[in-house]
Amino acid sequence: MQTRVAVMSILLEDAAFAEEVNGILHQYGRYIIGRMGIPYRQKGIHIISVALDAPQDTISAMAGKLGRIRGVNIKTAYSNFTSGGEGGV
Repeated sequence: MQTRVAVMSILLEDAAFAEEVNGILHQYGRYIIGRMGIPYRQKGIHIISVALDAPQDTISAMAGKLGRIRGVNIKTAYSNFTSGGEGGV
């Protein structure tokens, strides 16, 4: 299956939903190359960056699930790089 490399930016404005966000990230863990979370305490938000190598529909499904969580804003940037192998590391 063809995969794409992408970066997902997640802004979590309500820490009460952090467990739900982490659950979805865990569900898609096999496609995650790496992730970084930054608590921005002065503004009361959490910034999460996730690098992925996954099929296009998998990335879209993950973004959709995260985007339905209250207090979550998400944007995804896709590279032009694609590969024919299975995603994940």
